[in-house]
Amino acid sequence: MPKKDPRLLRVGVLGCGPIAQAAHFESCTKARNAELYAICDVADDLRERMAATHAPRRSFEDYAKMLADPELEAVIIATSDAFHVPAALLALEAGKHVLCEKPLAVSVEEAERLRSAVAASGLTLQVGHMKRYDAGLQAAKTFIDGPMGQMVALKAWYCDNTHRYAMTDAVQPLMVTSAMARKPVQNPKDDLDRYYMLAHGSHLVDTARYFAGEIVAVDARLLNRAGMRCWFVDVEFANGVLGHLDLTVAVRMDWHEGFQIYGEQGSILGKTYNPWYYKSSEVDIFDEADGSTRRVLGADGHFYRRQLEGFADTILNGTPQTGADLEDGIASVRAMVAIAQSARTRQPVRLAEVSGAL
Repeated sequence: MPKKDPRLLRVGVLGCGPIAQAAHFESCTKARNAELYAICDVADDLRERMAATHAPRRSFEDYAKMLADPELEAVIIATSDAFHVPAALLALEAGKHVLCEKPLAVSVEEAERLRSAVAASGLTLQVGHMKRYDAGLQAAKTFIDGPMGQMVALKAWYCDNTHRYAMTDAVQPLMVTSAMARKPVQNPKDDLDRYYMLAHGSHLVDTARYFAGEIVAVDARLLNRAGMRCWFVDVEFANGVLGHLDLTVAVRMDWHEGFQIYGEQGSILGKTYNPWYYKSSEVDIFDEADGSTRRVLGADGHFYRRQLEGFADTILNGTPQTGADLEDGIASVRAMVAIAQSARTRQPVRLAEVSGAL
């Protein structure tokens, strides 16, 4: 891992559940420009075990007390989706920068509540769409913004598979749970259409927007058959690019995620791996100018650590924000709500007309 910089962003992680254990604690301890200053969780047994394992400087049961610590500079919100916006609002009010796990919110109106708070605070809010820190995707984006010329079409897919837990359990740390953990009033998995869209669709939508820009309309179909949920979504982008998205859970094959992009002066074919392998996407870029295909190695595949480093660079050094900002987070929620509404009504939906929750 890179050596630590002299100046480190002092970060507190809210929530000691699976995503914090698998991604954020390690990112804070490995990042070159950040430190795990504090952790916070209402579950005493879980918090104490994580504190013993990861050695933050401070440990809090009460979120308000963590936010009141004058040494704390930023928070990572690693809670259940329903708690994201309330936790972000409290952090901004306390003068702390925010890196919020995706999805930003569970409804359009809830996401938009953050606009005035972010504007008034002058602080950085970034959404945890960590795939933007995949070196393969970044190479594709560089080609799209440069030599490729006009984009014509984009196809992207995100297909979870039946064997993913057997595969990821072999490489992730053993997840520690607690009976005292704070949970939403409604179990998120009671509605699997909603749960899969928020958990997986948020990645697919943000990847499409990262490459092709603003989504203005969707036409979605959903089939629930043989224990699989399959969304096929035709997408209209503001720049006229044709788009098609495939979200399927769970396919009877290996993890299947990637994209194809066709452009004026070249094309791109990408294969993305399960994120817990920390392996950069294999992205083949064909450049019409010289008839060559190239692929970056992307040796550093720790997307979560690289995401935190980008976040910290913005705060500490004033570098332009490279991750998903507030408007990206709002747009992602709006697109997912539109897809859900289109699938229910079997009619195209324009995002400008969307409101409500999934």
